[in-house]
Amino acid sequence: MHKAIIFDLGKVLVDFDFARGYRALEGLCPYPAMEIPRRIATTDLVKRFETGLVEPHDFFEQFSQLLDLHLEYPRFCEIWSSVFTEMLMPENVLAGLARGYRLLLLSNTNAIHMDYIFEHYTFLNDFDAHVLSHEVGLLKPDAAIYRYTLEKYGLAAERTVFVDDLVTNVEGARRVGMQAIHFQDPDQACAELTKLGVSPI
Repeated sequence: MHKAIIFDLGKVLVDFDFARGYRALEGLCPYPAMEIPRRIATTDLVKRFETGLVEPHDFFEQFSQLLDLHLEYPRFCEIWSSVFTEMLMPENVLAGLARGYRLLLLSNTNAIHMDYIFEHYTFLNDFDAHVLSHEVGLLKPDAAIYRYTLEKYGLAAERTVFVDDLVTNVEGARRVGMQAIHFQDPDQACAELTKLGVSPI
């Protein structure tokens, strides 16, 4: 019998579109929106930020240098977090699951995004725990982050279901013994949970 469900954040609980942020930055730096992600990809800055090796203000300064960007830190945080849009998993579904199971969040993320998320998506306050890459210094699909989550919260892998939109992360969870669902849309995810005997949905 399953005891816990671990959800990814982006593209599972909450949708996002990085293009929104790139478009907003386009007029504030010399580069067109389509060039911005290519420049970011030439560095490991985002990875270091998501593993807590770079603090938010330092990230802002290095990011600004990379793009020759000129704006204040609070405005940057607004733009950096403007990527998030609507909820994907309905709140009533999550509330129903919370009545029968422990709900945890496991996300590759960063401090700026999570400040915004906790302020604007208050349903996460009802989760039992949040495992965030920038706080634990680990990233999915590294087996260490799944094991950390299981051990810290006393979860048995075989009684835990993991839900993520990326196949690599789903496979990582399966390698440590968890049941895992490749999220495509809420209806499909709920159907997969039902097949695993998880209820109520």
